[in-house]
Amino acid sequence: MLPSAPMSENLLGELAGVLPPEGLVTDPDVLDAHRRDQASWAEAGTPRVLVRPGSTREVQDVLRVASAHRVPVVPRGAGSGLAGGANAVEGCIVLSLTRMNRILELDRRGLFAVVQPGVINATLKAAAAEQGLWYAPDPASWEFSTIGGNLATNAGGLCCVKYGVTGDAAMGLEVVLADGSVVRTGGRTVKNVAGYDLTRLFVGSEGTLGIITEATLRLRPRPPPATTLVASFPTLVAAGAAVTEIMAHTRPSMLELMDRATVRAVEAYRPMGLDVDSAALLLARSDAGGDQGVTECSRMAAACEAAGATFVAQSADEAEGELLLGARRLAYPSLERQGATLLDDVGVPLSRIPELLAAVERIAEQRGVLIGTFGHAGDGNMHPTLVFDRNDPAAVARAQEAFDDILRAACELGGTITGEHGVGALKRPYLARQLGPETARLHGTLKAALDPQGLLNPGKML
Repeated sequence: MLPSAPMSENLLGELAGVLPPEGLVTDPDVLDAHRRDQASWAEAGTPRVLVRPGSTREVQDVLRVASAHRVPVVPRGAGSGLAGGANAVEGCIVLSLTRMNRILELDRRGLFAVVQPGVINATLKAAAAEQGLWYAPDPASWEFSTIGGNLATNAGGLCCVKYGVTGDAAMGLEVVLADGSVVRTGGRTVKNVAGYDLTRLFVGSEGTLGIITEATLRLRPRPPPATTLVASFPTLVAAGAAVTEIMAHTRPSMLELMDRATVRAVEAYRPMGLDVDSAALLLARSDAGGDQGVTECSRMAAACEAAGATFVAQSADEAEGELLLGARRLAYPSLERQGATLLDDVGVPLSRIPELLAAVERIAEQRGVLIGTFGHAGDGNMHPTLVFDRNDPAAVARAQEAFDDILRAACELGGTITGEHGVGALKRPYLARQLGPETARLHGTLKAALDPQGLLNPGKML
């Protein structure tokens, strides 16, 4: 149940007392623009006020005011989320962290950076590159999403098959709790097992347990130029079989899949000579470098051929590899041009990928819905994307049924309802089914301990 949000006459005045003029916004048009993220299906209320703190101290002050008035607080980054995790609830304070956008420290020898949550992922990558280093997590929104949002959802990306998700790069955090107190978790060392792993607790909690105001993130040496492989398959199941074989014998730095509907959408949007007749296109990379990278790609090519690929090619040319990678990054925006979309985000064990792909094909046929499937095949995280006519009530109903079917199929295969986008408001009704009653109860216990009034991002996750 959402907490009440009484319309105290003193609320705005008290917020104005702890924030600079640019940190407090009540303009209706601006508030409307901050009501929701990219998940158009998820419900969203109208915020009472938008606050833009510029420091940890200002975040503390805002939460103390909110706690005193029992007003919900919805934290927000760039608004690029896909599960409604940043959607406002009625009468809430939307707390935007975009003004907290400084890289506080970048230690080239220690291989870490200390950043505020409003830093754009691409900005950190560029700063690391200037020092000959690399920040690995690369969600599809890396050019405009914020580190705070990436941490809140434990975002993944194309490189996570080898280098892990955002949480694997998080060494330590500064977090403001609901009562305005500040805690620090983790640290700057590679190993640190002192106490509970609170860093992992807050990463992926979608702002429901605390608000991240600073992060210490692991950097890596820049990898050598990659060798890229592309393969076409006559069936989705054959492509899935190739994925499982590749992951059993190699460690690609990227392994991505696009089905026929997605390839055709990309080719229609930006022609680049893709094979629009194949059932699936597999993109793989090795950044092992030199002869080792070529050998690794050759092993992946052999796995594709053994699985029945109709076309296999590899290239060490960086420009050609980036062109193919660009095709994968265009998957979702290309499908959006085909109609209204409902993007799913499920994960299954690697051995069950062929079954998931077959299930999605079956669901699309049974429900009469166009579904473009693409995603991070190397870690079993796929994004079946439903395309439909939003103005047709019957089409909308079929899309919702297909969405439910896909979530159910993933869970039956031992998988998850979300691999990297988060639960948010969109998938909240499904979480308890995956967790089970006892684990769901434990989630509630943790939430009550850290946010007893239930003010932090209510209506999300739990």
